[in-house]
Amino acid sequence: MRPFTIVEGLVAPLPAANIDTDVIMPKKFLKGVDRTGLRDGVFHDLRFNVEGLPDESFILNRAGWTGASFLVVGPNFGCGSSREHAVWGLVQLGIRALIGTTYASIFFDNCARNGLLAITLESERLAEIFALAADPGQNRLSIDLPAQVITSAQGQFPFAIDARLKETLVEGLDTVGVTLSRDRDAIRVFEQAYFADHPWLATPKAP
Repeated sequence: MRPFTIVEGLVAPLPAANIDTDVIMPKKFLKGVDRTGLRDGVFHDLRFNVEGLPDESFILNRAGWTGASFLVVGPNFGCGSSREHAVWGLVQLGIRALIGTTYASIFFDNCARNGLLAITLESERLAEIFALAADPGQNRLSIDLPAQVITSAQGQFPFAIDARLKETLVEGLDTVGVTLSRDRDAIRVFEQAYFADHPWLATPKAP
């Protein structure tokens, strides 16, 4: 995964509540056997009109928000089905962080597993960021994950994050990377003890 330390970029507002994963990544884009091409599926039915051309009424297609790195979102963002493709597509589109009050729990976990920072703020502070995001003259932010602060032209917004999640995002480690970062001797000792207790799971040795 791509490490997240200090990232600067534009923020775009998506204030609607309960934006579900079918809106983020419509099911017609789930046919592939790998993660390629999901960038095109993100918010597809909002980003493109029936002719397949960019819909200028959608915020990410409008001058001042094109190429946004951050989205400030309404409550319960990512609800609906558990499709991980929604997060994969957001990352491919260049979204580095989400800023909101609440997220669907499975979606939040998928963000954590795929390097997408999902920041939770109180509604009063989020309203301030929504106001900044709606103004193309003030919608540039810097997010410093090690310091846990969002910086705008109008001030700073501290945020809380689980210490272990913060570490994995800063280091750019997925769950496999976290395991491999541990002491290899400790991993080997665990494996030996585990297979001793569950011998039927061990790979048979060649004769």
